[in-house]
Amino acid sequence: MNELDVVGVRVEMPSNQPIVLLREVGGDRYLPIWIGPGEATAIAFAQQGMAPARPLTHDLFKDVLEAIGEELSEVRITDLREGVFYAELVFASGVEVSARPSDAIALALRTGTPIYGSDGVLDDAGIAIPDEQEDEVEKFREFLDQISPEDFGTSNQ
Repeated sequence: MNELDVVGVRVEMPSNQPIVLLREVGGDRYLPIWIGPGEATAIAFAQQGMAPARPLTHDLFKDVLEAIGEELSEVRITDLREGVFYAELVFASGVEVSARPSDAIALALRTGTPIYGSDGVLDDAGIAIPDEQEDEVEKFREFLDQISPEDFGTSNQ
């Protein structure tokens, strides 16, 4: 397993499909995962430290974990089959729960939990970006600094 950082979310053109971009810590691979607009908003809110007027599902899940005294110890992106990514929530108690990566990432950001990607997933879907291409990634980060969750076209109910 390789630790991953969340670079951010953006809308891929021309499909208008949101993606979350993860970066391998200590490596040169990036992992793009296509996600839904609701999850894109949830991830963007967490990254920007925004608290919606009413809790989103991921905020509720975090609050429930705190209320029952359970700790999320790590998130693992474990598999990629037929174009679908799979993840697991790993709790301090040893319990593991299957989850969509987008939900797992949104929860990890809210709880400060590390995210890991399996070697197989990074080998199959990771994109190596050598240091000399880092300026393109920096442009992407600048784009992320200018985008807001409202740009994903969802409402916060």
